[in-house]
Amino acid sequence: MNVDLGFRQIADRYRREYDLPLSLVDAEGDVLEGPPCCGEPAAEVRCREARERAVRETLRWGEPYLHLCCGNCIIWAVPVMENAALVGGIVAGGVPIEDCSREKWGAARIGAAANRLLQVVVEANLTNAALLELRRLDAERESRRAEAIHELKSKCYDSIRDIYLREEPGLLAAVKRGDRPHAREILNRVLVGIYYLGRDRPSLLKSFLLELVVMMSRTAVEAGAEPSELLGANYSSLVELDSISDETDLSAWLVSMLERIMDSIKEQRAYPNTVLLTAALQHMEQHLSERISRDDAAAAASMSGSHFSRLMKEKFGRSFTDLLTQMRIDRSRELLRRTDRSIVQICQECGFSDQSYFTKVFQRYTGQTPREYRLRVRTSFR
Repeated sequence: MNVDLGFRQIADRYRREYDLPLSLVDAEGDVLEGPPCCGEPAAEVRCREARERAVRETLRWGEPYLHLCCGNCIIWAVPVMENAALVGGIVAGGVPIEDCSREKWGAARIGAAANRLLQVVVEANLTNAALLELRRLDAERESRRAEAIHELKSKCYDSIRDIYLREEPGLLAAVKRGDRPHAREILNRVLVGIYYLGRDRPSLLKSFLLELVVMMSRTAVEAGAEPSELLGANYSSLVELDSISDETDLSAWLVSMLERIMDSIKEQRAYPNTVLLTAALQHMEQHLSERISRDDAAAAASMSGSHFSRLMKEKFGRSFTDLLTQMRIDRSRELLRRTDRSIVQICQECGFSDQSYFTKVFQRYTGQTPREYRLRVRTSFR
């Protein structure tokens, strides 16, 4: 790795863009090339420590770390690496703290400048971009974990079961519609809760992880995944679960299972829309006597209202309202044929607001009033 040549090119480019000097430092923060961060000779030891910390904290968190050196200047750095080994860093700054309230160096510009330094160092292949991204993701997960624990404490759940029952509908809906980011977000909350309340009971932890996998797999099959493929993948993974005891490994195992389940849905993407629409139609069928909105039916299919309407048009060539009315008329025709219930009763059982409106809609769809229809069908069977 030709660090010196790469550094000079980066330094020239960065000075043109931000009018800031860069320094090349070793792993202990000593300047190898370029100016010191604040130019205070008497404070060089403390500045060296500040430069070293800026480099190491950026490596730790996976993104530029802003640090205040002893001269009250803000600095930031990117580690210089050979594979996974830290060999030094490139430090930018410093921006006097009093300049941060002025137009040229607000918080947004400093953040943009720090991120730009990371970008140009990555482009010059002077750092391990993959390792930094892993560290950034780890830090992000830990941050979400801390937030979830704080939220968990505030809600005072009594048991793992309480957490599971609260989060399960949202998780299964996300799995069904193939929404990985939302599923991962919910799964993270569930995991935090399970670990927090069941940290001293490993067998209980595993039983709930298994229950989650079974539920997600069942939902994936409903969304079009191939059952035999899921069964094979799950069997080998369940054998693996038996040997895991570490919390981090358990978390990684469950996340990998989620990814496999999501992949199984993605591979069978021709099926889910039909399956999801079927779930919506079943919901409509079961609640014909009630007030049903488009969003109610869409929620049963784990879709947004607009997406549900679009699929209804594509699949059936009809709007939600038209199809719901047709289903209600079909149900009323069946009741008129097969039962002796009054027209008022049938009207109510099929979700119509009053008998006169029911008669009007029935006639529009069938060309007859409910009474005429009943008389005709019964006469024809004599």
